[in-house]
Amino acid sequence: MRFSLSLFVLGASVATAATVPKAPAPAIDHSAFPTFKPIPFEDAKAGKDLKQSTSAVESNSTTQSQGKVMSLMAAGDGVSTLATPECNANPNYRIEWRSYPAADRLAFVNAIKCLIGRPPSGRFPPATNRYEDFVRLHQLNMPNIHGNAKFLLWHRYYLWTFEQVLRAECGFTRPLPWWDETLDAGRFAQSDMFTDNRYFGHLPSAPNCIVSGAFAGLTCNIGPGTSNTPHCLTRRVDESQTSQCNSGYVNLCNSRTNYADMASCNEGGFHAFGHNGIGSVMSDVSASPSDPIFWMHHSFIDHAFRIWQNGDVGVRTTTINGVDRNGVPLTMDTMIYMGDIRPNVRVRDILDTMGGVNIGGTSFCYRYNY
Repeated sequence: MRFSLSLFVLGASVATAATVPKAPAPAIDHSAFPTFKPIPFEDAKAGKDLKQSTSAVESNSTTQSQGKVMSLMAAGDGVSTLATPECNANPNYRIEWRSYPAADRLAFVNAIKCLIGRPPSGRFPPATNRYEDFVRLHQLNMPNIHGNAKFLLWHRYYLWTFEQVLRAECGFTRPLPWWDETLDAGRFAQSDMFTDNRYFGHLPSAPNCIVSGAFAGLTCNIGPGTSNTPHCLTRRVDESQTSQCNSGYVNLCNSRTNYADMASCNEGGFHAFGHNGIGSVMSDVSASPSDPIFWMHHSFIDHAFRIWQNGDVGVRTTTINGVDRNGVPLTMDTMIYMGDIRPNVRVRDILDTMGGVNIGGTSFCYRYNY
């Protein structure tokens, strides 16, 4: 699979005929994308998403958290008293988009474009550039990383790994941005991420190829679903679904007192609604990272996870519960695999974002600006 921009380079030799640009990849009908299965707010409120009995879930360590309700906007991301002194003294910050300077925004977008322009590692065929390595990795790991309690853990490390590759291979030196979707719920298309032509391109109400922004003309060669068929980057915004990415839904999920229950609510709630609300490629359960806005959405998901942990940091950064797709209980030694893009880790290495664990020579140490 290859992502390609609608740009082409002329040969350096004056004797060489002008290069003929390739025809753009076709749009694929929205129905071809296997979409996420969202949980209506009232169903989540009633706990209809829960697959395990309360006793089975709580038996694996999180009963100490009972009664601690976390409000996303009220709490913010404060300094952890359990963080290593070095990490607390100098953490990496993730800066919300509205506070992120224009120069940093452009640096982030250009770093993603840099990965699109780099050759693949060769470990993720049929990926044909470095960015596609990440998309193919996600596709290959389905369904191990969705529909079970590994969801938030794997995607936390996936986002961190993407950040490290941007830094190591494309010279990205700015803080990583994150997107507070609660401030745009029900009006994603009005965000300057999509209205400013320097960034991610527009959000059309009908499924159309993206022809604006930094990723105009992007060809996605991974997906839809488990297939690998070239298609243009398309979106189809549905603000009735983006409206569910609100603080009420986040706070509902974060009021759950054990990890597995919270993760289920997060994944089927505002996570699923955000993907489906942007639509088309982003609604593809397997290949949604084909749309670069994926990383901004998952920064929001990880932020909500981090805020939930702050509700009882002594327990929620040191214990885990739930099961993987095979029903095997998660432990602090459960492995999180990243296809050797970065070292495979144990849950204990990444459960605390301020833990400061050395992973491949880099400290796993970050917090959000609120």
